[in-house]
Amino acid sequence: MLEAGIKAPDFKLQDKEGNLISLSDFKNKKVVLYFYP
Repeated sequence: MLEAGIKAPDFKLQDKEGNLISLSDFKNKKVVLYFYP
C-alpha cells in the first residue's frame, strides 16, 4: 500500500467505454484512486 503523497506507478486500464486510460494521462493533476476487492 502506498502512503499519501507517494507517487503510484504508471498503469493502464479500460474505462467503461473500452478506451485504454493510463495514470500518466493525468500527469500534473490530483487523482484519487479507489480499488474495490
